[in-house]
Amino acid sequence: MNVTISGASGLVGRRLLKLLMEAGHSVHVLSRHAGTNLPPGVGLSVWDPANTVPPRDGLEAADAVVHLAGEPVAQRWTAEVKQKIRISRVDGTRRLVEALAALPRKPETLISASAVGYYGARGDEILAESAPPGMGFLPEVCAAWEREAQTAAALGIRVAIVRIGVVLDRRGGALARLLPPFRLGLGGPIGSGRQWMSWIHAADLVELFRSAIEKPFSGVLNGVAPFPVTNRDFTRELARCLHRPAIVPVPAFALRAVFGEMAEVLLASQRVVPRAAEAAGFPFRFPQLGPALADLLR
Repeated sequence: MNVTISGASGLVGRRLLKLLMEAGHSVHVLSRHAGTNLPPGVGLSVWDPANTVPPRDGLEAADAVVHLAGEPVAQRWTAEVKQKIRISRVDGTRRLVEALAALPRKPETLISASAVGYYGARGDEILAESAPPGMGFLPEVCAAWEREAQTAAALGIRVAIVRIGVVLDRRGGALARLLPPFRLGLGGPIGSGRQWMSWIHAADLVELFRSAIEKPFSGVLNGVAPFPVTNRDFTRELARCLHRPAIVPVPAFALRAVFGEMAEVLLASQRVVPRAAEAAGFPFRFPQLGPALADLLR
């Protein structure tokens, strides 16, 4: 199968590219940078989602398109940064679908990333894919992002959306940022520690994307493990795996001082479950946090 990936230089994209190549698929990458370092045999087309429509040569041979590109959310939110987040996701996805509409031969499948930020702060509520969006900037962006992706269905393209949770990978993302202080014994819960974290091992997430490409699934998939944990339990498990104490809490006011409005994302409680993936028979290798961290940290 010919698969085109946007955002292939990111944490998820790098793993997915490697997995698809190992599975025998041909891969073409849409990247903002012409000098992106890629494995031999991978095609490259330059695309800036915030400003241009993707070039035809990156899409015309595709059987499936995986759309991962977007401005990072994990940074201090200024007005300019929030605009970049919205434009890169909402406008970028609209431009991608416009390019697909112009193709004489359209891909069979579009897999678009989204985020569990769609649900907003929901306390202890169990959130399956049918739950409505929350309130605030990130839920609004996610909902608009998903609506743009879903417009591809009118072109006869099968659309699947993966709402990604906290991706665990020691080479990047949240876990990589947590490891240095935890290894020094300076880790601890964030805020009250009672907020739910919906996490997923990076290997399970890219397998979920691969499954969405290869199998006839349409609709929304929560890209999370079956057993979310509270932040306090996550902290304890990570400290246990590293054989270190975890007694230095990060107060909410300190997060707000560093990250501003974005701190509310870190403090939000989202108890998300992957009902659609389980109903489709997806085999999670790491449904529980302890074995997932043990695998990543061994």
